[in-house]
Amino acid sequence: MDKIIPVVTLKNVEERTKVLTALKNNGINNAEICFRTECAEEAIRLAVKEFPDMNIGAGTVINGEQCQKAIAAGAKFIVSPGLSEEVATICKEKGLDYFPGCVTPTEIMKALELGITVVKFFPANVYGGLKAMKALAAPFPQIKFIPTGGIDSSNIDEYLAWEKIYAVGGSSFVKEALSK
Repeated sequence: MDKIIPVVTLKNVEERTKVLTALKNNGINNAEICFRTECAEEAIRLAVKEFPDMNIGAGTVINGEQCQKAIAAGAKFIVSPGLSEEVATICKEKGLDYFPGCVTPTEIMKALELGITVVKFFPANVYGGLKAMKALAAPFPQIKFIPTGGIDSSNIDEYLAWEKIYAVGGSSFVKEALSK
């Protein structure tokens, strides 16, 4: 997986082509399409077909029903704002990466119990950013992070320089790609 995972929230299914083309033109081959809009399932289904070389996933997946729909649409990975055991189980059965939101030691311990070693750290800017992740990494050296929330071109290098960063995410990468 590339080191940048743009968080894509689509108002309508037609937006997908413009957004994904802009990301590709900026060398970004991942997209986390948020499952919080009515068009998300169809947008993922079409995006996977139209952009077969991109790593298209589903974000904001909060329950098993959404997870099943996202996987059926062709999502290649699943992201949640928190940790769902139901979603973790489905993803494990289907062989898909699942990146749950975890910002406390208890949440990270639960993720580890479920066999998850890469977690979303959201919202990073609210929960202490790199300083907090470095503190959490001490007792959990096997964990890698995908911080989202407050990550953009102004601070991406600082995050990516740390070896415990699996990738960074955020909607700012979509805005930046569309503005170029």
